[in-house]
Amino acid sequence: MDINQLKNYLDSLSESLKGADKKLLNARVKSLVSAFPFSEYEYILMFLLDRRVIAFDDYEKLRNEYVSSNRYLDLYGLAPRIFGEIWTHEHIMDLDRRFIRPNKSVDPDYDGEYDLWTENTRLEIKAARAINTKKRGSLLSKALRYTSEEPFWMNFQQIKLEACDVFVFVGVWVDQIVYWVLSPEEAKNNRHLSHQHRGGIEYQIGITDKNIRDFDQYGVKPSEIRDVVLQKGKRR
Repeated sequence: MDINQLKNYLDSLSESLKGADKKLLNARVKSLVSAFPFSEYEYILMFLLDRRVIAFDDYEKLRNEYVSSNRYLDLYGLAPRIFGEIWTHEHIMDLDRRFIRPNKSVDPDYDGEYDLWTENTRLEIKAARAINTKKRGSLLSKALRYTSEEPFWMNFQQIKLEACDVFVFVGVWVDQIVYWVLSPEEAKNNRHLSHQHRGGIEYQIGITDKNIRDFDQYGVKPSEIRDVVLQKGKRR
């Protein structure tokens, strides 16, 4: 269930209200001011619960269905740095505890130029969230399911080709996380690579609904990430 399906479901329930209650709900929703975690959807559900249109068991079933279908939606609410660095690095380390934060004890030459380390291999982690390119608004409002037919775009930025031995790209949808592992040579030769800034040393790779199949060859399962990292990340 996505946000549009939830809205349609609540609209159908609201139609069963008595005339006066239906007018009252419409009027209050139109003038409603929301602040997290209190939203339009929460208000409508409470109104329907109060008017006995739904029971608490119905609410729990609806909540469980929506949450299970949008288990990563909260990641769209994270600030860019928290999402791209803190959450993503910890997520990769949670997948395999042999990924560690680098320091001079494991790499005497380390100077902050890459993100994680495992078995003499330097990893650069890049993450992006799939967003609907047709919509305006916050990231949360533009979040997409993996099977959505809407056009999407995610941009993996600040790619420094010489800074690491292997790249791990993490793509996030509201219901799925996808992992791609690329060697620096594969990133360098990728036809979707472009300069992030004119004349700069940083690059970017954009993955969209039109080119995502080009990256299937780099896709890995969570349990396979470290093996592929070691295979592709041998020092040049």
